[in-house]
Amino acid sequence: MLGGIFDKGQKIKGTVVLMPKNVLDFNAITSIGKDGVTGTVKDVFGVATDLAGGALDAATSFLGQNVSLHLISATQADASGKGKVGKKTYLDKRLPTLPTLGARQDAFSIYFEWDANFGIPGAFYIRNYTTDEFFLVSVTLEDIPNRGTIHFVCNSWVYNFKKYEKDRIFFVNDTYLPSATPAPLLKYRQEELETLRGDGTGKRQEYDRIYDYDVYNDLGNPDGGDPRPILGGSVIHPYPRRVRTGRERTRTDPNSEKPGSIYVPRDENFGHLKSSDFLMYGIKSLSQTVLPLLKSAIFDLKVTSSEFKSFDDVRSLYEGGIKLPTDILRQISPLPALKEIFRTDGENTLQFPPPHVIQVKKSEWMTDEEFAREVIAGVNPNVVRRLQEFPPKSSLDPSLYGDQTSTITKEDLEINMDGVTVDEALAAKRLFILDYQDAFFPYLTRINSLPVARAYATRTILFLKDDGTLKPLAIELSKPHPGGDNLGPVSKVVLPALVGVDSTIWLLAKAHVIVNDSGYHQLMSHWLNTHAVMEPFAIATNRHLSVLHPIYKLLYPHYRDTININGLARQSLINAGGIIEQSFLPGKYSIEMSSAVYKNWVFTDQALPADLVKRRVAVEDPSSPHGLRLLIKDYPYAVDGLEIWDAIKSWVQEYVSLYYPTDVAVQQDTELQAWWKEVVEKGHADLKDKPWWPKMQTIEALVKSCSIIVWTASALHAAVNFGQYPYGGYIVNRPTLSRRFIPEPGTPEYDEMVSSYQKAYLKTITPKFETLIDLSVIEILSRHASDEVYLGQRDTPNWTTDNKALEAFKRFGSKLTEIEGKINARNSDPSLRNRSGPVQLPYTLLHRSSEEGLTFKGIPNSISI
Repeated sequence: MLGGIFDKGQKIKGTVVLMPKNVLDFNAITSIGKDGVTGTVKDVFGVATDLAGGALDAATSFLGQNVSLHLISATQADASGKGKVGKKTYLDKRLPTLPTLGARQDAFSIYFEWDANFGIPGAFYIRNYTTDEFFLVSVTLEDIPNRGTIHFVCNSWVYNFKKYEKDRIFFVNDTYLPSATPAPLLKYRQEELETLRGDGTGKRQEYDRIYDYDVYNDLGNPDGGDPRPILGGSVIHPYPRRVRTGRERTRTDPNSEKPGSIYVPRDENFGHLKSSDFLMYGIKSLSQTVLPLLKSAIFDLKVTSSEFKSFDDVRSLYEGGIKLPTDILRQISPLPALKEIFRTDGENTLQFPPPHVIQVKKSEWMTDEEFAREVIAGVNPNVVRRLQEFPPKSSLDPSLYGDQTSTITKEDLEINMDGVTVDEALAAKRLFILDYQDAFFPYLTRINSLPVARAYATRTILFLKDDGTLKPLAIELSKPHPGGDNLGPVSKVVLPALVGVDSTIWLLAKAHVIVNDSGYHQLMSHWLNTHAVMEPFAIATNRHLSVLHPIYKLLYPHYRDTININGLARQSLINAGGIIEQSFLPGKYSIEMSSAVYKNWVFTDQALPADLVKRRVAVEDPSSPHGLRLLIKDYPYAVDGLEIWDAIKSWVQEYVSLYYPTDVAVQQDTELQAWWKEVVEKGHADLKDKPWWPKMQTIEALVKSCSIIVWTASALHAAVNFGQYPYGGYIVNRPTLSRRFIPEPGTPEYDEMVSSYQKAYLKTITPKFETLIDLSVIEILSRHASDEVYLGQRDTPNWTTDNKALEAFKRFGSKLTEIEGKINARNSDPSLRNRSGPVQLPYTLLHRSSEEGLTFKGIPNSISI
């Protein structure tokens, strides 16, 4: 033991903060016991009860020569040109609990021998001699001559040193471009990036930290007779890349990986520190344990009807709950990952929280005004576009799909246009369309061959009224010609009606539109356009930008947990037979459909201003506040989003300018150029030849690209994610399945529709079991963790030593707080009818901060759920 027997005046004093494995080992907490599900519950509570004591025992075990560190000089080099390596030093005594530390963190003192010839430390090696890994939070050195305090922000798992080919190294929280890196640190910087890239071979192990690319070849189960197309690497099915695992291939298809446990680089799995990890693993519990139990209760035990009988019956999910057998509830309710999701009372009922959309008004969701408002203020507000030509046309190949030109006529529309003609409305930019024709029609024949799916491709035309609200004018429902897709669609046009059977047909037509919208939202707006497209950026950043790089420090918080949640999605959500395939219309064609949409994905169009202009809901106008004039002035997503976008871009501009004084500096940054080249050529390889990719030769291109990444990971994801349960938790408002076409006169279904619009509606949309799947999953996805890190925040104040960057970041946070006040003011303005609508649900999805839980607001830094 070194502590206490030397002259500490000739030593560097340090503090090491870590967390032992047994405090963090979520796998132990959630492992299935030999006695099955009840074993899980016992394991959960047994471990949870012992967490505090376990932390003390594990901390004590680190005393002695179990963990060693070597300082590395940033200013003095050895004969090879690399920074001098100091003498080995071991952790010393455990410190009293520090008030600044998290509840499960332990601090240890450490003392390093030091002299003036060593210079200023810029990195350190660490070795773990114990059998278990631990989570290294930080290392702080005090009273360094000519420097003062030095912080190392680590946040990394450290395994036994024999697991690594090279010793683990951590760098000081300084910021350097490659060319400005202190010479003694440069080779260490390069070697660490080489380690993170790996060699592209072998099966990845739990302790690996390697970031590499692969296609989506693990969604199906070919050996079990349930294959799925490989997404990525082909013209037919292009896709963003995901993290390579190197698992064994299936016997049936040598190009597909066997399904099973998902590898993610070890530090991407540090969600174990977060309560959100319980939510993420709640999805596993749902798919593997809870949903099979609920299915048996509904279909096997027949303790409840498989159909809802009325809208009151649906509302009973929140107001009374579903009666379930005691043994099933006993297995569901104690699971800690689900304790906030399911609520049970003493009467053997399973109860969901009331969705926001019916907390004030129970029936206003049925109004046309609310239907139209949710197009611009709901959970999928970035699909609607302005209609420029009439009738609407298609971009589908007519040789394959026939003439897809809309059958809606001017006369159909002008009935409800308050005396305005179609031509006048087009000229005045007052007609808009929600168009799912091209996305769904190529798959309809296959979708409608599934056991219960009966779906249309839909077009909905909306009119901008004088009061600023939208009015739906007509819905076109199309299905394939019975003679073949190439003969074009068989279409019907449904017009608004308030009374009689026509009002029921109109309500059903709106349901079919929303089923299209729900599927497109979940698969494209949410999964593809945020989760999937961001993973290649996260991979490339770790492979080519050192932790010392300013752009790494800018972007890293916006990748937190994304690779992890995407891996979980491949295992339980988007996989063959997974939750999405069970509960959303496209079924087994779900992710394949997203590949078809990815063909037309454009990185630069993900910038909000570019998106609004592309959809023609805004026009460029230099005299307007954001350089744009919105054609729907009261467009909550766009109005709030433009303010957030401008704040992000201003922050990125200010930060980037600190390190890149000229375009030449961008061009000469070797790490930056390698990063961007790989994002394009490997991460999004199937689109690498597209001309719209920024060339990364200018400061402007760098600012624009980083702004898009930050926006996509934070605000865009928040806008399409955290409203899922508030709107979709009431399944009749956002159904995810359609099971029959609109009944024709002379059929029993038509007669039933005449006698009971509620039964007709409920027999058309998502049935009870699939509703329980939907509600369970989207409630998890719509929640915030207690320790969420929101836009404008960092999880440590020591993320950089650059005071100018810290000041700029502080201004960014202040600007976001100011925007929150503006959002609250707009929501209180009764003249802005789209802000709250008939359901009286104020639009807060782009309100930056939030409390824990199901709040309908909050913009996390990253796609972490």
